[in-house]
Amino acid sequence: MRLRVGCAMWSLKSWQGRFQPHPATPGDRLRAYASWCNAVEGNTTFYAIPTRETVESWAAHAPDDFGFVLKIPKIVTHERRLIDADEPLAAFFDAIEPLKDRTQALWIQLPGAFGPQDLHDLYRFLRRMPAGHRWAVEVRHPEFFADPRRLEEMLTAVDAEWVPFDTTTFFASPPTSDAERDAWTKKPRMPLREHATTARPIVRYLGRDDSDRTIEGWQKWVRTTAEWLREGRAPTVFVHTPDNADAPELCRRFHDEVRALVPELEPLPDPLPLPEPEAPLTLF
Repeated sequence: MRLRVGCAMWSLKSWQGRFQPHPATPGDRLRAYASWCNAVEGNTTFYAIPTRETVESWAAHAPDDFGFVLKIPKIVTHERRLIDADEPLAAFFDAIEPLKDRTQALWIQLPGAFGPQDLHDLYRFLRRMPAGHRWAVEVRHPEFFADPRRLEEMLTAVDAEWVPFDTTTFFASPPTSDAERDAWTKKPRMPLREHATTARPIVRYLGRDDSDRTIEGWQKWVRTTAEWLREGRAPTVFVHTPDNADAPELCRRFHDEVRALVPELEPLPDPLPLPEPEAPLTLF
């Protein structure tokens, strides 16, 4: 029985000295993050295919049981819309090879204009992909949510997960911080969806900068996640807030709340202790 929890990134300036050592190398920051959470959203791969050397560093500093959910590059999903993308896909697969089994899933985030009329392109793409990877799909076109049956049936046929991005708590009331105001203009207003299509559901949840409101809003996911675990599924839940300042701590809180309902779930290991800050130099 396993529940993975994680954030949208593994390094953030506001985490330094709190969740991660400071100063620290990129490897030190990943190692520290992986002691707080056991999964991460690999959003950086959307913007550019990393070098193989970069990914080798990720593999060297992440534990063997850590999970990367890597976003497929935008040249594949947004620019070529899953068509004639063999060359960038080959480069991407080669780059991420050092992660091996730590690549928990490959995540296709589709643009809002990609609708039910394009479903055959998604099906052909997934059918052509090499064996050995799990696939997760995030859609944003409203018609998929109005009538989800065709997409659910297609994803079930190829054993791919539908990734919900739950922004209902975030948009329930107006923003109250600068980070919330910025996110208000950028985040999609997605309908709530709690149905899993595979044995390894993945959820993205956006709360508020107020931790109490974030915790209040995720209670439905605590219950759903507990039920998935009882069914023998292995879920992953990513916790976002607009500023993400408390996200690693919130991830562990979510894991603890699920464990309160499913006591047989093993607790997360204790985070690595941070080194003591160096004493400032004095003249005497």
